[in-house]
Amino acid sequence: MEMPTTTRVVPPAVRPIVEAAIKTIREVAPDAEEIAYDMAAPRSKSMVWKLVRFAVDGKNVVGVGTLTAHSMIFFYRGRELDDGSGLLQGGGKEMRFIKLTSPADAGRPDVKRMVRKAFTLAS
Repeated sequence: MEMPTTTRVVPPAVRPIVEAAIKTIREVAPDAEEIAYDMAAPRSKSMVWKLVRFAVDGKNVVGVGTLTAHSMIFFYRGRELDDGSGLLQGGGKEMRFIKLTSPADAGRPDVKRMVRKAFTLAS
């Protein structure tokens, strides 16, 4: 399984988390279109580095991004997914995210469930 080129330049501390997040999304939605962001590495430690997004029928569903200490799976229609579990974070108009602090976080059943819900909502 080839990782997107952008993940090869991700800082070593978070690279395994990013790779685990991408693996989880590929497992849940193997037919989703995978699109790498054309984004240079952030110049600030507080800026999210968006790496790759997954789309269905041309509509973005989920994405993977990272900071220096953790990574995240973000959900383009996250506001519609919030099921009161507290798993989703963020307060923007639409997007929400799940913070991943280790590769194991990306494979948790509750994370996979939210990714699956996002793709179900998109279909």
